Order: sequence, then C-alpha cells, then structure tokens
Amino acid sequence: MHEMALAEGVLQLVEDTARREGARRVQTVVLEIGALASVEVEALRFCFAAVTRDSLAAGAALEIQTVPGAGWCLPCGKRVPMRELHGACPNCGSYQVQPTAGTEMRVKEIAIE
Repeated sequence: MHEMALAEGVLQLVEDTARREGARRVQTVVLEIGALASVEVEALRFCFAAVTRDSLAAGAALEIQTVPGAGWCLPCGKRVPMRELHGACPNCGSYQVQPTAGTEMRVKEIAIE
C-alpha cells in the first residue's frame, strides 16, 4: 500500500512547516490530489490518521481536493479531459495523449495554532 508512504511524506512536510513556524498543533491539512494520481483516497485518509498519532498533527482534519485529469492529444492538437492514464482521446480515439493535469499530489494548505 503506497498510501502509507504518501501519508508519512505528507506528515514530514507538515511537521517541518509547523516546527519552522513555531506551531503547537496542526489543525487542518489540505491536499490536492489529481484524479490520475493513482491514490486511493480512503486508504490515504486511514493511513494519515495512523501516522499522525503522537505528532503535531494528531487529530488534524484532512481535506482533499480533487484535480480533474486532462491531457494534450497529439493528433488532435487539443486539450481533452482524461478519466484514466493511457486512455483514448474522447475526440479522435488516439492513445497519443500526454497528461497535463491530474497526476499531481501536493500539500496545498496547513492550518496551525
């Protein structure tokens, strides 16, 4: 389950930031996760709750914002929506679609006290 490694990485970023800012506690963590990022959101929520025990982020709310998938179709020369990596272009059916959005995962915001 790579979600555990992702949750540990998020915790490290959050704790580093909280300590740098002199925070006593992390209240909320907002993540942006792309629809094509191959992240199981519920598994990530579970792992985040597990890794944040006994940390500055213990009990912190985890908010997840989904970034829709999009790509550039080489034959069409158009930006197209994508529901899956390596999927066909909805316009021409070509599989020569380069993802341009929806593969990312980032910590967007941290609320501290």
